[in-house]
Amino acid sequence: MSAPSPSGPNPASVSLPWWRNHGFLLGLVGAVLLAFLIPEPGARGGALQPDIVNNGGIALILFLQGLSLAVEKIKSGAGNWRLHGLIQGYTFGIFPLAGLALNALTAIFWPGQPEAIRQGFLYLCVLPSTISTSVVLTAVARGNTAGALFNAALSNIVGVIATPLLVQLLMNRTGQSGPIGPLLLKITLLTLVPFALGMLLRPRLAAWIDARKAWVARISNTVILFIVYTAFCDSVQERIWAMHGLTLTLQVLGVTVGLFGVMSGLVFATCRWLRLGREDRITAYFCSVKKTLAMGVPLAVLIFGERADLPLILLPIMFYHPVQLFFNGLLAGRWAREKG
Repeated sequence: MSAPSPSGPNPASVSLPWWRNHGFLLGLVGAVLLAFLIPEPGARGGALQPDIVNNGGIALILFLQGLSLAVEKIKSGAGNWRLHGLIQGYTFGIFPLAGLALNALTAIFWPGQPEAIRQGFLYLCVLPSTISTSVVLTAVARGNTAGALFNAALSNIVGVIATPLLVQLLMNRTGQSGPIGPLLLKITLLTLVPFALGMLLRPRLAAWIDARKAWVARISNTVILFIVYTAFCDSVQERIWAMHGLTLTLQVLGVTVGLFGVMSGLVFATCRWLRLGREDRITAYFCSVKKTLAMGVPLAVLIFGERADLPLILLPIMFYHPVQLFFNGLLAGRWAREKG
C-alpha cells in the first residue's frame, strides 16, 4: 500500500525545481547517509526510541491512507473486470512467481548472495502497486485513469493481508519462513485497524483532508524516512555493510533493473495478446509493474522484525523505486505525445 503521495515526482510538474520534484528520493539518500554518520540515536535502544516511534508511525501512515482514499471516485472504474484481472494477476500472481524464479536463478549464478537479499527480492515481488504515481502517470499518458485508481486502491487494500501471507508462502518454499499467527495479529492492529478507522472517518473529514494533501504526504514521507534511518542505524552498528561492501550494492542494482525490464516486457506482451485498447494498455502497464516503497518499508518492519540485516531486505525495493519512476516517467511522456 502506498502512502498518500510518497512515491515521487509528478511528471506533469516539470516546471518545479529538480530538487523539489525529487525531494523524497533525496530524503532517502539523506536518511541513509545520516545513519552512517550518526547511528547511535536511531539504533535499537537509542535515544530516539525507534521501537515505539516506528510502530506509532506505521499506524499513522495507515490511518492517513484510509482517510485519503477517495472511495467515492473508485466506483466509476469498477466494471472493467478483464483489466482488473490482468493487473491483480500480475501484482499477486505473476510477480510472486517471478520472485521464486529469481530466487532459484540467483542461487545458481550468485551463490554467495546473503539470505537477506534473497528475502528482499521475494518481498519486493509480493508488494502491492503504488496509488499516487500509478494514477498520475496513467493520467499524463492519457490512459484509463478511473481503472488505474480502482486497481491501485484495490491492490493496496488486499496487500495489507496478501503481502505477509505471500511472504510466508514463498519463504516456506525457500526454507526462510517463521510463524505467521503473531505476525498477522500485529499487522491487523497496526495496519488494518487504523486503515479502517481512517476510511470510516473519511465521509466526515474528506473536504478537510483533501485540502491538506501536501501536509499528509509530508507527514507520511517523514515517517518513512525515519524508519529507513533507524533500520540503517542498526545495520551500521552491527557492521553489516563492512562485511558486504559496495560490490553487493551494485549487484543488487543490476538485478533490480533486470527484474523491472523482464516484467515490463511480460506486461506489454500480455496486453498485446489480450488485444487491450490503448487506454487500458497504459493502465495495465503502470499498475502492474509498479511496487510501493511507501507501504513496503513499514510492512517490512512488521514482517521481518528489527533485524540488523533489515536494510539488505529493503535494498531491492529502495532501488526498484527510483528505477520505476525514471523509466515510467519517460514512457508516460512518450505516450502523452502520441496522437489518437
